[in-house]
Amino acid sequence: MAAAKRKHGDGPGPKKKRVKKAPKVAEEKEPPSVVTAGSEEHQVPPPVSQGKWTNKERVLIFSSRGIDFRTRHLMKDLRTLMPHSKADTKMDRKDKLFVINEVCEIKNCNKCIFFEAKKKQDLYMWLSNSPQGPSAKFLVQNIHTLAELKMTGNCLRGSRPLLSFDSTFDQHPHYALLKELFIQIFSTPQYHPKSQPFVDHVFTFSIVDHRIWFRNYQIVEEDATLVEIGPRFVLNLIKIFQGSFGGQTLYENPNYQSPNMHRRAIRLATAAKFKEKQQMKELQKVKRKEEKTLVPEDPTEAVFEIPAEEKPVEIQLVKPEPKPSLKKKKNKLYQRQRKLKKKLGRTGA
Repeated sequence: MAAAKRKHGDGPGPKKKRVKKAPKVAEEKEPPSVVTAGSEEHQVPPPVSQGKWTNKERVLIFSSRGIDFRTRHLMKDLRTLMPHSKADTKMDRKDKLFVINEVCEIKNCNKCIFFEAKKKQDLYMWLSNSPQGPSAKFLVQNIHTLAELKMTGNCLRGSRPLLSFDSTFDQHPHYALLKELFIQIFSTPQYHPKSQPFVDHVFTFSIVDHRIWFRNYQIVEEDATLVEIGPRFVLNLIKIFQGSFGGQTLYENPNYQSPNMHRRAIRLATAAKFKEKQQMKELQKVKRKEEKTLVPEDPTEAVFEIPAEEKPVEIQLVKPEPKPSLKKKKNKLYQRQRKLKKKLGRTGA
């Protein structure tokens, strides 16, 4: 039989009595010591953000299936630059775009950046205010990510950016609408929990050649110069819709050319060059086959020609002497050398 385990405190000896502790006396708070003028003050700084987080903008950044590696890196860079963003799994191609409004509602987001890939070579970006609208569709061109650029600029992760817009944004109504959409999506809300209370970089939106060019620059503290950080891309506006991911068309870009039409124009240009070469070759063949037209002789053509002096003809009656051939002389020299070698060989033996 195994011995039964003893409980803590059980034993043959007498039990120990617990000593009652004296009641705690509330310590009197000492009055704050008066700091003299000569002594140094050591104070804990107050928290930097003392306000409330009121602007609760949340941006959902995700894409459809079929994107390439560069788009994936661009999406990752935007998420790192925007602390108020959220991620989600890739959406199936068969699903309609109206489903994105439900995804935004589930994720508790009121703004959305959606990357749509087509033919594994064309990339489209949707910027939407969910679920009321408006929304804008862009063709994304000339993508350069943070890892690809390797610029010298740098900024603090989660810091709030400044937004700089071109003056043309205030001249046209459709650009003014896009400006407000960019402000609400790309600006980090004040006192956001994941944001840092510093401003050390700038998002610039400039319009060149009817396209919106996005750049990200660092603000150097010493002399307020700008150093590019990345990423960079170009947005070619296609349409602006009244609703979120659809609805009535508010604006359509007349200068937009689809990638399919652009590739078709390039193919037609190359085909036109090939056809032109073939036509030139056929013309040359036809010209060769045609009979040459005889130009009638001009009687006045040889008027100013000076006749050359006629040399007297000399008839040789004696046969000329044959010239000595150099080959025979060479052969004679070689024969003499061989004979001398043979004689020397005999004498040596």
